Amino acid sequence: MRAKDLWRAISAATLSAAFATASAADWMQFGYDATHSGRNTLETTLGASNVDQIQRRYQTTLTASVDGAPVYLSNVTTTSGTKDLLFLLGTDGTLMAVDAADGSVFWHHQESGMQPTSSSPAIDPGRQYVYAYGLDGYVHKYRVDNGNEVTSGGWPELITLKTNVEKVAASLTIATSGATTYLYVVTDGYAGDFGDYQGHLTTINLANGNQNVFNVQCSDQTIHFDSGANNCEWPMSGDSGGSGIWGRGGATFDAGTNRVYIATGNGFFDANVPGSYNWGDSVLAVLPDGAPRSALPDDSYTPTNFQQLEDQDTDLGSTSLVILPVPAAHAGQHIGVQIGKDAKIRLIDLTDMSGTNIIGSTGGELQLIDVPQGGGGMSEQAATWIDGNGDTWLLIANRAGVSGLRLRFTNQNVPFLEVEWSHGGSARSAVVANGVLYYAAACSSSYCMNAADPVTGDVLWTSSEHLAALHWQSPIVVNGAIYIADGTHLHRFDAGDVANDTIFVSGFDP
Repeated sequence: MRAKDLWRAISAATLSAAFATASAADWMQFGYDATHSGRNTLETTLGASNVDQIQRRYQTTLTASVDGAPVYLSNVTTTSGTKDLLFLLGTDGTLMAVDAADGSVFWHHQESGMQPTSSSPAIDPGRQYVYAYGLDGYVHKYRVDNGNEVTSGGWPELITLKTNVEKVAASLTIATSGATTYLYVVTDGYAGDFGDYQGHLTTINLANGNQNVFNVQCSDQTIHFDSGANNCEWPMSGDSGGSGIWGRGGATFDAGTNRVYIATGNGFFDANVPGSYNWGDSVLAVLPDGAPRSALPDDSYTPTNFQQLEDQDTDLGSTSLVILPVPAAHAGQHIGVQIGKDAKIRLIDLTDMSGTNIIGSTGGELQLIDVPQGGGGMSEQAATWIDGNGDTWLLIANRAGVSGLRLRFTNQNVPFLEVEWSHGGSARSAVVANGVLYYAAACSSSYCMNAADPVTGDVLWTSSEHLAALHWQSPIVVNGAIYIADGTHLHRFDAGDVANDTIFVSGFDP
C-alpha cells in the first residue's frame, strides 16, 4: 500500500472511531421528537461560537432520490463495527441506512408500489428497529443494524388498501403514553387530489401489533376503506376525494394533554351537525390509542371559513400542529399553533380547542394572524425554541422568507404571538440546536445552508457549497453535524478539525 493510501486508511479509521465515541444524541423521528419541535435540546458541539467554521464534509450519492428528512441513530453495533447511522426513505420506497461518517450506504431495502412518497422513517425508542412506509400500502419494520425485516407479530402493518389513490407522504411518529408506545401513520392523496381517497390515522401498538383506524371522513367507521363495498359514502353528489392529512410531520403527540393531533385539508365538513362525521379542514385531538370515542375525536378545532378553505384548496392542514412549550410561569396552559396553506397562524387552546367545550363547533381560536413574511401555499413545518430568558419562540422558514415570533401573555394570562423579526427570501423548514437556527435558503439559482440568531434573525453563516433545488427536504442537526438530502445527494456540514479534514481532501499526499 502506498504511503498516501495508508494515511487515508488510517485517517478514515480514526475518523470513524472518533465519530462513534463522540456521539451522544439521536434524532429518531421527523422534527426530533413526537411534537416535531425541530429543537435538539442535547446539541453542544455546534453553537454560535463556531458556526462560522462550518464547512461541507461530504456530498455523497444515495441509492434513491429523497424528498424528506433523515433520522439518526448513534453508536449502532454492527458486524462492521460501531456506527452512527442515518436512515432515509427514497421516493421510490427504498429505505437506506447510511454511515454518517462517510455518507456510504450501509444497507438498503425497497418496497415497490405507486410512487412517490415524501415520508421520513422513525426509530423505535428501544433503538433496535426502524419503521418506514412501503409503497405497497404497509409500514415495515427493520433491524437497524443489518436491515433484516421483521415479518411476525402483525408486521408489516396495513396502512391503506387504496394505494392507487392514497399514500403516506407525511412522516411517521412514535410516542409513549403511560407504559405503551405507539406508531402513528397518516394518509393523504396524490398531487392533483384525484380519486376516491380518504385521509386517516392508523395507530399501531408497538408491543403487540394491534392497530386502530380513525377516518377523518366517515369517522363513525373504523376500518381501512377499500374501493368496493367498504367505502365512505360521500355526503355531496359528485364529491371525489377525501380529507387528507398533509403536514410533513404527520401526527403530533403532546404529552401535556396526552393526545395525538392530526390536521386535515380538503374534504367535506359537517361535524357541527349532530350525527355527521366528516372533518375536512380541521385539527382533531384523538386519545393515544387512536380510536374514536362514540365515532368522534376527543376534541376539535375548525375555522369558521372552512367552506372557503375547501373551495379554494387552501388546506388548513398543510402543516402539522405545532405544540408551543409554555414557560414555567404559565404552567397549566397547553397551546398549539396551526399554520395553513393560506399562510395564517391560528393559536389554539388545546384544553378546549373551539372555546365551547363542544366537539364539532367552529371557530374559537385564541389568535389569528398572518405569517409575517407571507407565503401562500405554505407547507414547511415551523420550529419552536426556548431562549435563555425562558421565553418561547415560534420560528418559521418558508418559501417567502424566515421569521421569529415570541409567545407573550396578557395581564389576564391570555397567550398571543408577537412578531419580533422577519426576513424575505425563500427557505425550507427550520430546526434549532444549541441556540442557533438552521435552514436552507435560496442562493443564486439553488440553495445554501444557513445558520442564524433566532432572537434577531441575523445570519451567522452561509455555506459556500450549494444544494440542488429543494422540495420537502429539511435538515437535521445532531452531534456536531448538519445533514440534509437534496434528491439523490446527501450532504454533511460540520465545524470539524484539521486532522480529520485530511480524509476528504482530494489529492492530499502527506
